[in-house]
Amino acid sequence: MASAKELRKQIGSIKNTQKITSAMEMVAASKMRKAQERMARGRPYSDYIRSVIGHVANASPEYRHSFMKERDVKRIGYIVVTTDKGLCGGLNVNLLKAVVADLKKFSEEQIEYDLCLIGNKGAQFFRSYGGNVTAASSHLSEEPKISDLIGSIKVMLDAFEAGEVDKIYLANNVFVNTMTQSPTIRQLVPLDPSKEEGIEGHRWDYIYEPDARQLIEGLVTRFIEAQVYQAVVENVACEQAAKMIAMKSATDNAGDLIDELELVMNNARQAAITQELSEIVSGAAAV
Repeated sequence: MASAKELRKQIGSIKNTQKITSAMEMVAASKMRKAQERMARGRPYSDYIRSVIGHVANASPEYRHSFMKERDVKRIGYIVVTTDKGLCGGLNVNLLKAVVADLKKFSEEQIEYDLCLIGNKGAQFFRSYGGNVTAASSHLSEEPKISDLIGSIKVMLDAFEAGEVDKIYLANNVFVNTMTQSPTIRQLVPLDPSKEEGIEGHRWDYIYEPDARQLIEGLVTRFIEAQVYQAVVENVACEQAAKMIAMKSATDNAGDLIDELELVMNNARQAAITQELSEIVSGAAAV
């Protein structure tokens, strides 16, 4: 059994760690609220432009963008959004597991893949796992700017336009609530026709001014950039929520460990006192 001095030192060390995890929990809670506000501001625009693009894809326009055309799939692209830092529980692990399961499924069908990685954790993982990484962005701030992402997004879109990849998927964590972050993989390109209820078989007829090609190209590009940007903003909110939960769990575990060690130390102290009393009584009896 460890001595009382060693136990006191261990308890002191765990208490210091507990103070750090408790402070990190409070910082994460504060950052999460700000990240949620940013996410809430961007989500209506992201959802509405997705709906509009779905309607345009459902229409019979005079000009059909290459991002709306289905073709035989020989190679796919993945834009994977992870965090730059750790200490956020299983947030990145769960997302990367879902991505790897998808990649294995495509590999079995002899379909190759390219990767565009946003976030340091994804880059670290695929460095050891393998895969053809064509673009990467990391060390984004807690208030990411779309200008930091456009370069990586453009690499993947250019590959699609050049016929090097035939589908592009976006993999990111979706913020459900503080306790739940859901890993999601959805098709980004070719654009899916709208699947809203009550519009099956409906076709929109749009009037484009001045030119259908110019408008649709601009709209489609902005849509894809908006979807990736919203995924990154949402991932920041997920990161802070997951970090807050992980740090709370660490603080609680540290408290439980301190209680256990204090109990061990008290038992050891009591045993030492009992032994000392026994020795005194034995000595007195011998005299």
